[in-house]
Amino acid sequence: MAEFTEVASGLRFPEGPIARPDGSIVLVEMFGKRITSIAADGTKTTLAEVAGGPNGIAYGPDGALYICNNGGSFTEVDFLGLTFPGPFSPENYIGGRIQRLDPATGELRDLYTQCNGNPLRGPNDIVFDTAGGMWFTDHGIRHGRSADLTGIYYAKIDGSSITEVIFPSEAPNGIGLSPDGKTLYWAETFTGRVHQAKIASPGVLEGYSSLDPANCLCGLPGLQLLDSLAVDGSGNVCVATLGLQAAGVTVIAPSGEIIEQVLTGDPLTTNVCFGGPDMSTAYLTLSGTGRLVSMPWRHGGLRLNFN
Repeated sequence: MAEFTEVASGLRFPEGPIARPDGSIVLVEMFGKRITSIAADGTKTTLAEVAGGPNGIAYGPDGALYICNNGGSFTEVDFLGLTFPGPFSPENYIGGRIQRLDPATGELRDLYTQCNGNPLRGPNDIVFDTAGGMWFTDHGIRHGRSADLTGIYYAKIDGSSITEVIFPSEAPNGIGLSPDGKTLYWAETFTGRVHQAKIASPGVLEGYSSLDPANCLCGLPGLQLLDSLAVDGSGNVCVATLGLQAAGVTVIAPSGEIIEQVLTGDPLTTNVCFGGPDMSTAYLTLSGTGRLVSMPWRHGGLRLNFN
């Protein structure tokens, strides 16, 4: 079990952490329906109330926060002292969307709710490239006997352009970019796989095929479900791993080799980001127990674009 320091507790399913230069962490509370800033001393400040289900966030080139809102795809379920994302409830669902939050004014507005006439179902995670465009995943919705096939999108921050770059994908979740920005990585929750694709230009992939084994970076054995991810300073893909087999963060080298698994003891370890003066601190969201924790990261972190 990894040794870590508790930064904050009492969070209602924290996700999408961003380590800020001032030492604070900005994250979403999916079931709290808010964006929260956590100071280094653990003090919590609400930046915005967000209806639906804020799931992932990133700072854009204009200093605004961009939000993947799953629309309320999950209900909050308490079981054995842990918080779980429970079944879809149609009456609580407002529709998936990408939103922009102005931190200075608090203005929150929708940027995208559909692509080519197909509604966004459950936007999940987001990352910006150096060109200022956003890559994001749509996790979709599972309800009864049906499950969405969704994809990976690329969009501009002014609301003028959204493209479905990859379809279909099986419950895509975490997404990230290699340190040189030339490779896109994403995780599929239920298959337990991390995929990769070469980027030809902003929003355009280089000959991607879901049938090409080279596009599968790694598949985890046994019953290991995948959540959000971050790429560290060594180019490793660090993917939050759910369940009882190896709850924590799985570190995968660019070659596809599993380097290590950092165990946390929380079966709903959902995300990781990097910060600190030398980017050598990892911050993990332990969503089942509602905590944000930190620990030294021996591989070194990678600063996000525009953060």
